[in-house]
Amino acid sequence: MLDSLFKPRAVALIGASTKELSIGNVIIKNLRRFDYKGTIYPINPKAPEIRGIKAYPSILDVPGDVDVCHIVIPPEMVPQAVEDCGKKGVKNVIINTAGFKEMGAEGEALQNDFVERGKKFGVRIFGPNCQGIINTDPEFKAYCDFTFTYPKPGHISIVAQSGGVGAVIMQNFFDLDVGMRMYASNGNACDISIPEIIRYWGNDDETRVIVLYVESLDDPKYFMDVAYEVAAKKPILAMNAGRTEEGAKAATSHTGGLAGGKATDLIFRKTGILAFDDAQEMCQAAVAFASQPIPRGKRVGMITNTGGPAIIATDTLVEGGLEIPPLSERAEKVLKETMFASASINNPIDVVATAGAPQFRSAVDVMMDEEQIDSVYINFVTPPFVDCESVARELAEVSKHKRKPIICNYMTDKPQWLETTKILNEGGIPCYDFPGTAAKALVALSKYHELRSRAKGNVRNFRDVDKGKAEAIINGAEKSGIGILSASDVYNILDAYKIPSASWKIVSSTDNAVAAAESLGYPVVIKADSPKIIHKSDAGAVAVNLKNSDEVRRAATEMEKKLSGKKFNFFVQKFLTGGKELIIGAKAEANLGHLVMFGMGGIYVEILKDVSFELAPVTDTEANEMINSIKMAPLLKGVRGQKGIFIKGAVEILERISQLVSDVPAIQELDLNPLFAFEDKIVAVDARIKI
Repeated sequence: MLDSLFKPRAVALIGASTKELSIGNVIIKNLRRFDYKGTIYPINPKAPEIRGIKAYPSILDVPGDVDVCHIVIPPEMVPQAVEDCGKKGVKNVIINTAGFKEMGAEGEALQNDFVERGKKFGVRIFGPNCQGIINTDPEFKAYCDFTFTYPKPGHISIVAQSGGVGAVIMQNFFDLDVGMRMYASNGNACDISIPEIIRYWGNDDETRVIVLYVESLDDPKYFMDVAYEVAAKKPILAMNAGRTEEGAKAATSHTGGLAGGKATDLIFRKTGILAFDDAQEMCQAAVAFASQPIPRGKRVGMITNTGGPAIIATDTLVEGGLEIPPLSERAEKVLKETMFASASINNPIDVVATAGAPQFRSAVDVMMDEEQIDSVYINFVTPPFVDCESVARELAEVSKHKRKPIICNYMTDKPQWLETTKILNEGGIPCYDFPGTAAKALVALSKYHELRSRAKGNVRNFRDVDKGKAEAIINGAEKSGIGILSASDVYNILDAYKIPSASWKIVSSTDNAVAAAESLGYPVVIKADSPKIIHKSDAGAVAVNLKNSDEVRRAATEMEKKLSGKKFNFFVQKFLTGGKELIIGAKAEANLGHLVMFGMGGIYVEILKDVSFELAPVTDTEANEMINSIKMAPLLKGVRGQKGIFIKGAVEILERISQLVSDVPAIQELDLNPLFAFEDKIVAVDARIKI
């Protein structure tokens, strides 16, 4: 429990300063300006008081108990300060000082030192190199932070790995006049972690939605455990920076190169966290989540008193996957009796500009009663010839019952309509200046419902695989210092996991290559098999569609000349044509497992990049979603008279690859590219494994 951190009864500050423009002064200023309800203990051996508060020479001289102690002193002094806090019985320290692990080995040694001292005395450490925490609860009003935004109480809690981004998010809510519950930015996170904070807020009744910004996850599995738990209870909206990871350039497989920084976003989706690419859009969505119920589906009822914004909103809603269904006959009958003659009795309902409270109330009541409507979108411009306050009161009255979410595009000059604005805000109706912004917030609510109600499916455990054979091959390669497996090893592993491949043979000479081709049946492919030849096409180490023994002999002889001095075998394989080319791959992620990839393969994979990813183990539902989510999915199912591929077979290969990399984690990268997909079968014709 982190109660003593977020609900401190007394706060001390080691490094309190009389200098106005110093962190040691600003934190005390913030506590006082925010009307902190507890006791403040500045620690300064030279100053008798700071900002009118009695100062103490040492934390050990403080007369009362301390829940939180800020440390704002030079790095080399921090370990002793943590130990002094431990001796005093301080429950938590917030180390605002920088200059530790983020600065290299010397700083890391200092950080390890104070972490050990903290553990020795049972002191929880927040930071270092961090801002701190804020709790707007009127009972505490704890502003243990050196930022500059003073939020009002609300129901959104924010945790950000970057203090700069966290401050921007907090300021955005302030500018939107939206309250906040708690805030945390924990810097290096040497002890108190982001997952621990998320779990704490998951159990906080006043936190209705959690906003998360991360750049990396130190312990992905722990994060996933917490995210599964908390996202099942309340929405977590998250943004992950670093999605275009430059490290992917060093990958030796197509899968590795395309995986980039996708792992965190996959963790979000798998655990039920709603991911965003844009911080402002995330904040706008959080406003809706903080006050509105989650819709039961994607069907929207729209009410408007102006035409153009409704068109813009409709485009955004439909592009976001939502639907605008027609109204029932019963609804139309009611509206014909309550609307002005010039109103449009459809969905959207155009109540017209002269509509007042009775018309808006009738329209919104109809939408609430319609079974085929899951959420309500309102365009509300404030005409000077309408009693807008009465309209707002009716909307607020309906909203308080929370039968369905209501989102409003509120178009007005707010200083002129202060009371109308106040009524809508107090009614908990999220209002947005632009129709597209409001529509995106509603799309986010709907996507969250879809994410939470998504069938997880089942992980198949294939009992016909030979795990021992695959492990023996990998162990042998590791002992030999081989990083990229030979073709024979790769295809033997595929055989061990019943992953279909084109018939093949490994031989060591031209004569044997001809004999192998005769045995397999023409046409064939010949490749030079060597761990040192990665991109075979570029090296002239591939010959395809060889139709007779003369062509095989000629191709093998030319390879021997081109690759003179390199040791290799001939990999002879049955040549297949006519199928659609796919790619299936996997890539290991540190402390997490493997990403599994599916997409359109062959030579165009790097150009089209039409691929999807999922975290292993991949369920049957997830495998189908991977296939259905790529842009070329309709082509795989069959279009304009063309036959579709063997989808069930593609699903099974994804599941078998998922089991393979889970059973044999030493596999770092795996590519099946291409697989030829036919109506009745899918066959791998090229494969690579890096360990």
